Amino acid sequence: MKQTPVAPHSIYGVEKWGKGLIEVTEDGEISLRNPMAPDAAAISLPGILHDLDQRGIKAPMILRISSYLEHEIAHINESFRDAIARTGYKGSYRGVFPIKVNQQAQVVDRIVEFGKQYNYGLEAGSKPELVIALAHRLAPEALIVCNGVKDAEFIELAILSRKIGFNTVIVLESPKEADTVIEVYERLGIEPLLGVRVKLTNQISGKWQESSGDRSTFGMNTDQLVAVVDKLRDAGLLHCLKLQHSHLGSQVPDVNDVRRAVGEACRYYTELTREGVPLTHLDLGGGMGVDYTGEKKATENSINYTVEEYCANVVETVAYAMDEAEVDHPTLVTESGRAVVATSSMLVFNVLESTLYDAPDGPEVEPDDHHMVSDLAAVNGYLSHDRLQECWNDATFYRNELRALFRRGYVDLRQMARAERIYLSLMARIKALAASDEVETDVDDQLEKLADIYHCNFSLFQSLPDVWAIDQLHPIVPLQMLDQAPDRRAVLSDITCDSDGKIDRFILADGVSPSLPVHSLPEDRDYYMGVFFVGAYQETLGDLHNLFGDTNVVTIDLRADGGFDLLHEQEGDTISEVLSYVEFDPSDCIAAFRKMVDEAISTGTLQAKDRKTLMSAYRDSINGYTYYE
Repeated sequence: MKQTPVAPHSIYGVEKWGKGLIEVTEDGEISLRNPMAPDAAAISLPGILHDLDQRGIKAPMILRISSYLEHEIAHINESFRDAIARTGYKGSYRGVFPIKVNQQAQVVDRIVEFGKQYNYGLEAGSKPELVIALAHRLAPEALIVCNGVKDAEFIELAILSRKIGFNTVIVLESPKEADTVIEVYERLGIEPLLGVRVKLTNQISGKWQESSGDRSTFGMNTDQLVAVVDKLRDAGLLHCLKLQHSHLGSQVPDVNDVRRAVGEACRYYTELTREGVPLTHLDLGGGMGVDYTGEKKATENSINYTVEEYCANVVETVAYAMDEAEVDHPTLVTESGRAVVATSSMLVFNVLESTLYDAPDGPEVEPDDHHMVSDLAAVNGYLSHDRLQECWNDATFYRNELRALFRRGYVDLRQMARAERIYLSLMARIKALAASDEVETDVDDQLEKLADIYHCNFSLFQSLPDVWAIDQLHPIVPLQMLDQAPDRRAVLSDITCDSDGKIDRFILADGVSPSLPVHSLPEDRDYYMGVFFVGAYQETLGDLHNLFGDTNVVTIDLRADGGFDLLHEQEGDTISEVLSYVEFDPSDCIAAFRKMVDEAISTGTLQAKDRKTLMSAYRDSINGYTYYE
C-alpha cells in the first residue's frame, strides 16, 4: 500500500483516534497526556512499562489510566450541564454507569468517586450488579437504575434499599414483572420507586442495530405499556411511577438516529403524562459511541458526532418536545457505559517472535536440483519495476509446481527447502520494488497475503473477545521506534493454540488495513504493542481458551508533574487458579503427578535424585503465570 512522505508514525493515525490523550514523542515512543493537567508533559508509555518491570510487574497487562476515567465522567456531565444552560432547559441531568460494561471493582469504585460531585449513579441489570451498587456510598441524589429480568428477591432488595437512602428505581420490563412488584409491595408494605421500559420503534444504524427497534429484546410495546399503567393504577401504585426508560441503542454511529429516537421517546413521555402518570425522569439508556477509528463518520466503529453534540441534540430535542406538549421538563438520565470507560484501559503485550514471508538472500541451485528450481531462481535475472507483475506470476507458478512435485515424491526435502528460500528472497525484492513504486498495482494487493506473522504474548479470547467474536476494531500500534519507518507488515497471532487467535484488521491513517506496518524485531530489547480503548466489555467477556487467564492489571494515575502513581496492582491468574475455574483441584493434580513420579522410581525409569527437581518444576508451573514468562 503506497504512502505519501510523512512522519513515520503518521501512518498509524494516532492524531485521528488518540483524542489528544495518546501522542508520539520526538524519539518515537507512544506517550500518554494527562487531560486533567493539560499543561503537563506527556509521559512515555514504554517508560511506564520499564518502571513497572523494575517493580516486578510484567506484560502482558491491562493498564488502566484513572485520569482518563475521571476526564470522561467530567466531560459527559459538564457537556450536559453546558447544553442545559445554553438551551434554557428547566430540568437537570443525572447520569448512571451500567456496571455490565466493566464490573471490575477498581473501575466501579473510581467511577463512584469521580461521579459524586455530579450525583452520578449506577445501573444494575442483575442481582449481583445490584449487590455491587448497594455496596457503594453514592451521592444523595444519585440513582440506581435496575434493568433486566427481576425476580421477587431482586425486587425486594431494591425496595428495601430505599429505607437507607438509596434512590433505587425498579424499571418494569413486562406486565408480569409489574405483577411481581405489586406482590412484593403488598407483602412488605413499602412503596417502590418505579420506572417503565418502553420499546421504541425507531431502529438505529450500525453494528448494534438489533439492540433497537420493535424486535429489541427488552421493553414493552404500546399495548403492554397501557396494561402496566392500568395495573399500577388499580393497585394504587401509579404515583410511584416516576421514570420512563427508552433505550436509544448501543454505539449509535449517526447523531440523526439519536434525534429521531429521542423524539419518539418524548412522544411516549408526553402521552403517559396525559394518562395521569406523574413522570419526572426520562432515561434514554445507552448509545453514546466511541470513535475507535478516528474517521468521524457514521460507520460501525466510528461516530459522526462529539460528546458535546450528542448532549446538545438530546437536550434540544427533549426541550422542544416538552414545550410543544406543555409538559414540565424532566430530569434527563443516560446510561453511557462505553463512552465512559473505553478509553481508560489499554492492553500491552510483547512480541515473542516472528514468522517472516521473505528472506534477504537465496541459496545457490545444486546441480541435481529439478529444473524448476533453476527456473524459479532465474526470475531474479529479469526482476524489475516494469516486469513486477510478470515476476510475481512466474515465481508463484514455479513455487506451486515444486510443491506439487514434492507431494508426489519427485522433489526431495532439501530441494524443496532451497526452493522455498529462493522464493522468499524473490518476495523480498518484489516487496522492495513495489514499495518504491508510485503507482498502485495488483501486486500490492497480492503482497498483503505475504504479511509476516508476529507471535504475541496475549490471548485474543481472554483480553480482546470482541475482536474475535464481532470484528470490533481497536487502535493497535507499536509503542516504540515510531521515529523510524516500519520496514515490514504483519498480522498478529496470539499465544493460544487456535487458528482464530489472530488479528488481521488494523486502523491506519488512510483506512482499515489487513496488515499492520511494523519494525524488524530488535535483538536487544522487547518490542511492545498496545491495543487501545479496551475498557468497555473486554475485561469482562474474556474466556479461558487454552486456560490462559486474566492478565496482570495495573491502575495508574497521571500526575501534573509528568510522572505517574501506581494506584493498584492485580496479579494475573496463576495456573492453579484457572485450573480451579474448570473444576480441577490443584492439590489433586500435584498428588496424582507425585504418585506417577514415585511409581517411575519404583520401576527404575526415574532416579530417586531427580524426584525433587521434577516435583519442583511441576509445583513452579502450577503456581506460575499462565502467559509466557
